[in-house]
Amino acid sequence: MTIDVIGAGYGRTGTDSLRTALEQLGFTRCYHMREVFDHPEHADTWRDALEGRPVDWDTLLAGYRATTDFPAGLCYRELADHYPDAKVVLTVRDPERWYHSARSTIFNPVMVTVVRAAALVNPRLRRLAAMGRPLFGRVLGGWWPHKATAIARFEQHIREVQTTIPPQRLLVYEVSQGWEPLCAFLGVPVPDQPFPHGNTREDFIRDRWKILRRRPATRG
Repeated sequence: MTIDVIGAGYGRTGTDSLRTALEQLGFTRCYHMREVFDHPEHADTWRDALEGRPVDWDTLLAGYRATTDFPAGLCYRELADHYPDAKVVLTVRDPERWYHSARSTIFNPVMVTVVRAAALVNPRLRRLAAMGRPLFGRVLGGWWPHKATAIARFEQHIREVQTTIPPQRLLVYEVSQGWEPLCAFLGVPVPDQPFPHGNTREDFIRDRWKILRRRPATRG
């Protein structure tokens, strides 16, 4: 099994909806940040990748056919080089709307502060927090979501993906467009069902509090 689809978009651009859509289209399984929460040992490898160290992608992504969301979206270049036949989907949305969604969820200062505090006593969360440092650094330039910097980096990332990935290999995509452009790009039939929509702000916050309430692992 190899990676057939690489999601290059930032979190909060419909990456969870894309994950569900890809799996419904047969690209099972799709690697999303959810997988890091379920497999915290992966956070060490992602930290290496985000800090520029070599990574065994085939081992990390064994059993998956697609990737989307953070942290994989930040490593789209490395993944595209390692899986040269994979197609790349860049999910986008209005920058202002993206910022406000991200600010209230993945870059929420209260949530970030709670995770960092809990990481002092929870080895699983310590791994996630250690991965979070280079991730936040690449997205925001630090832990805190200053609006102008965040939006500038968001827009820069979109330009970099479009410059890096050949046009015939890239789909710039808003999930509000539904099935048709995605299926045409991937060469698969359009399903006879509504396009999925998930991971609302409420879903995100509820899921993250569940993660924080998980009991610490016995080993780090």
